[in-house]
Formats: sequence, C-alpha cells, structure tokens
Amino acid sequence: MIELKHIEKSHPQGDSRLFVLRKVSLAIGEGEFVSIVGPSGSGKSSLLSVLGLLDADWTGEYLFDGQPLHAMKPKQRAEFARNNIGFVFQQYHLIDDLTVRENLELPLDYRDMPRSERQARVADILDRFQIVGKKDLYPRQLSGGQQQLVAVARAVVARPRLLLADEPTGALHSSQGDMIMDLLAELHRDGTTIVQVTHNPAYAARAGRTVELFDGWLK
Repeated sequence: MIELKHIEKSHPQGDSRLFVLRKVSLAIGEGEFVSIVGPSGSGKSSLLSVLGLLDADWTGEYLFDGQPLHAMKPKQRAEFARNNIGFVFQQYHLIDDLTVRENLELPLDYRDMPRSERQARVADILDRFQIVGKKDLYPRQLSGGQQQLVAVARAVVARPRLLLADEPTGALHSSQGDMIMDLLAELHRDGTTIVQVTHNPAYAARAGRTVELFDGWLK
C-alpha cells in the first residue's frame, strides 16, 4: 500500500545541513501493524509526519496505492490525508470547548455526507469504544486514559485506511497504556493499517514488524 523511496529531510546548519532523515526507503503492506523505534532524535516523529503528510519539507518519493503523493500540490495532499489518514498523538489534541460527541463529529464535518450518517457513525463509535456515557462530557472532565481513548475514537471515526500513532501511550500509566494497545490491536485485526512510534519495547513488540531508525537512517 505504501512505498517510500529515498526520503530525506534536513535543516540548514551554518554552511551545511543537518539531516533528520537519510535515504529512507520503506514498504508497508495493507493491513500491516508496524512499530518505528529508535533513540530520541533518531527521526521517528519526522518519518511519521512524512507518512501523514503533515510535513511537506522533504525530498524523495511517497507512493500510496501507486499514487505519487510527492507529486501532488499541497491542497491535494491535504484532501488525500483527510480522506485516508487518521492520527493519534501523545498529547490527545482534543478540543477543550467541545464535548466528547462534538470532538468525534469534527473529522466528519469535512466529509460530504448527510448529517444523519455522521450521527450514526458517531453513535457507532461511541458504542464500540464503550464511551456512550461520556458523550456529553468535556475533555477536562476525563482522565488521561479516557482522553486518549476518545482521541483514538476520533482518529478512526472517519474509517481511515492508515492510522498513525505517535507515542500514543507516552503520557499514560501502564494499565491505561495496555488498554490503548489492546484497542490498536483490535483495529489492526479489523484490517486497519497502523504505524506507531513508541519507546516502549513491549508495546513495539505487539506490532507485526518493527523498524529501527538511528540518526535518520533505517537500520
């Protein structure tokens, strides 16, 4: 499904450049669960940003189902990301002034679908994630684990083909982290392609494949 060819990203540093990613080539099949590991500063989050089209300042080729995303204009990339990619971040990024239900509706507001279908999708995801009782609460009224649960639910409510998770358990204690990893495993069993960045060796091992970055290079 995904093929990266010779991806490089760098920043100016004096008279030279500091490379964050170096000649990264990686293939990810549909339905795979891949962990990206490596020390801090190795380029893990930068690679995830490239995969998620959050960053356009890189060179190389990015093919998704054969489509050359690297050749798309910024507006086309943004639309492709909205339609195909979901994100889970360590810091949740929920909207404080919106209820759980309203946070879940947000990704669907950009879709051309009837309101009744949007409401049905949200109702289904509330039930699946067992958070129906939290739907009218605000993020500040939830625990960290509950907020991350809502963040994962929001990431998948639009049914993305690719789910990217950047340290999704980094701010949680172990039991909450286990809950989130169980949820990712269930989404993977349902066919979602998942790429996660993690420092936790046990959580990394729950993926079907682990790739390691060091100083921007794939090992």
